[in-house]
Amino acid sequence: MMKLDGFGIFVKDMPTMVRFYRDALGFAIKEAEDSTNVYLEKDGTLFLLYRRSDFEKMTGCRFAYAEGTIGHYEIALSVEDFAAVDEAYARVVAAGATPVLEPTTESWGQRTCYVADPEGNLVEIGSFVA
Repeated sequence: MMKLDGFGIFVKDMPTMVRFYRDALGFAIKEAEDSTNVYLEKDGTLFLLYRRSDFEKMTGCRFAYAEGTIGHYEIALSVEDFAAVDEAYARVVAAGATPVLEPTTESWGQRTCYVADPEGNLVEIGSFVA
């Protein structure tokens, strides 16, 4: 049986990405900013940042990477209520996130918003609590 320990993304600029996830989104850092693999933790879930060049060297493979705002997946975060969605959106945009979707209350009852991290990965922040 397999158990999900966490997930990771491959990054170009490790210090910038560590600072964003640690300082703007509140992930707890477990490694130095300049490590090959940086282990962050959020609510008990392991979140790994791998330096692209180091991973390619380790595997002996070259990989293709999307540029711009990347729509392959999202990292979903929840906050306590609708007001907190708006506050979190303003705070993370002020901290360097790229706005994608301003806070919106959707027909299914969730208030949600989207930003992109410094390398274009989508982050959703939402709540179902009015």
